[in-house]
Amino acid sequence: MRGLKKIKGDASFRKFFRKKNKKLSSILVFADTEKSKNLLIYDAINKILKKNEILAPSLYKENYKKNYIEIEDFGDNTIFSILRRKGANKYFYFKKIIELLEKVQLIKNRNIQNFKKKNYRIPIYTKEILINEANLFCDWYVTNNLLKCNRSKFKLIFKKIIKKLANNLKLKNEVFVHRDFHVSNLMLVKDQIGIIDSQDALIGNKAYDLASLIDDVRFETSKKFKDKVFKIYIKKQKELDKDKFKNDFEILSILRNLKIIGIFNRLAIRDGKKNYLKLIPYAWKLIDSRINENRIFHDLKNHLNKNLKKF
Repeated sequence: MRGLKKIKGDASFRKFFRKKNKKLSSILVFADTEKSKNLLIYDAINKILKKNEILAPSLYKENYKKNYIEIEDFGDNTIFSILRRKGANKYFYFKKIIELLEKVQLIKNRNIQNFKKKNYRIPIYTKEILINEANLFCDWYVTNNLLKCNRSKFKLIFKKIIKKLANNLKLKNEVFVHRDFHVSNLMLVKDQIGIIDSQDALIGNKAYDLASLIDDVRFETSKKFKDKVFKIYIKKQKELDKDKFKNDFEILSILRNLKIIGIFNRLAIRDGKKNYLKLIPYAWKLIDSRINENRIFHDLKNHLNKNLKKF
């Protein structure tokens, strides 16, 4: 299509193009794979966010038959790009992000009509989904980093440990969970923070998005900084059981980063996107930093150490 400029994509199957004329700049999102999630559901979730006065891209036009939607352009100013600048005030932005997260977690309406006039209801983030995601670590990382003769036994024990960890989560699945709530998916738009990449949203554990934000594999921060951001969030939660929340935060952080290691290997092997492999060492570092904080991870630590020599 003429007049379109291709812009950097992400880990999904989508392609993005910027369309500009004298009056308007917009983004065209193309998806012929996982089309429903990447077009229909993405817009439905954006509508729910906007309904709750949270900045998300508006839909300008849809052409589902031709595999694309045209949405509002938030520009290129991700919070990630801002924080990488010299002298950027990380605490200032993270305080704003925590305020945004609190607002997101207050969302009550979970139904919306999509642009095909069909009702969409945000699903629950079940333990089965969580376990299956963590098991991507076995499917894609272990398969390529462990001798074939040892894989079956490793996977059997690993899956039992993951199931046990998931069953030790204490909080209910009752809040809006973005699932990729980190600084690369947050945009500064006219002094307001907007959210993109929301198509995977589910109703889940209150600790998940905070773990995604603090233990972000793409953005390295010190333990001191992570602890301070965690405390900023906790102080604002008047009726929160802090021990249960900390327990869930640590479990979800580890499960999430195991999933990410699996996904990044899949992107490299299946899709030829090898640039994600450079993020894996920091994902291991994040797991390492959490695995020593709670005795509940004793079996996981020993199993990984014995077989993969990571700890």
